[in-house]
Amino acid sequence: MSRQAASSAFHKSKTLDNKYMLGDEIGKGAYGRVYKGLDLENGDFVAIKQVSLENIAQEDLNIIMNLNHKNIVKYLGSSKTKSHLHIILEYVENGSLANIIKPNKFGPFPESLVAVYISQVLEGLVYLHEQGVIHRDIKGANILTTKEGLVKLADFGVATKLTEADVNTHSVVGTPYWMAPEVIEMSGVCAASDIWSVGCTVIELLTCVPPYYDLQPMPALFRIVQDEHPPIPDSLSPDITDFLRQCFKKDARQRPDAKTLLSHPWIRNCKRALQSSLRHSGTIRNISEDIAANAESSGGDNQSAGESLPVEKVEASETVRTFST
Repeated sequence: MSRQAASSAFHKSKTLDNKYMLGDEIGKGAYGRVYKGLDLENGDFVAIKQVSLENIAQEDLNIIMNLNHKNIVKYLGSSKTKSHLHIILEYVENGSLANIIKPNKFGPFPESLVAVYISQVLEGLVYLHEQGVIHRDIKGANILTTKEGLVKLADFGVATKLTEADVNTHSVVGTPYWMAPEVIEMSGVCAASDIWSVGCTVIELLTCVPPYYDLQPMPALFRIVQDEHPPIPDSLSPDITDFLRQCFKKDARQRPDAKTLLSHPWIRNCKRALQSSLRHSGTIRNISEDIAANAESSGGDNQSAGESLPVEKVEASETVRTFST
């Protein structure tokens, strides 16, 4: 084969529908791998999620296609091959919060910055829950940020419609350390299950690991079900401690919804302090620029990188049935 023919064959193998060039793998999410892509029409970067056709139904794709909110990763299109579906999503340059808090990068965040990010997560959840969608896998690896510090929720591979919640009650889906007790006990997935995961994510961002991370997944699942609430660090302020206790109410019916939590004193006071700081220095923009510079210097694309912490997703595990007996 001539050098020119070899070059052409390589180019085709890295091209999707003659519209996108496939680049490096930048993450792994629920049931799929994510690649950086280049739009050959306009030169924009995109994220291309490759999912086996066995692992995604049309209903799952419909959930992603119909979402439109500033705090949700934007769907741009899709393409099918015989074995895979390629989902084209907006590229979020700073990658995941789980990647940013790694010890060799920025490490744990202060409470005030966590509030900035969590308030936007809650905004995204208000929208999702109003659309009747449960994310089911809220965690730092599925929270992406732009260079401007805008949060984007990603990885809807295990999301479900609230109307389908009864059908999905008997499947245990998500990542163990962030999983709500009712999910583990298979007593009913609901919007409040996302709120529990928000609490776990707050602790993750403050300490670099979720609650019970010192345990293996199965003992952690037992503790989530048995303990009154996950351990809350003693060093936290009263406001954030109360926020976490609200998220960790054992009875899902007693947990506040995302809209209510946006009015919680911890969120409200931190947002007020941030707005005052922005008027003087543009603090959050500076932090975001530092994160972007760090990502560029480390070659760090990490979009929806579910492997930031070495944990496995759980799906339909018969073992977990022991929790509800």
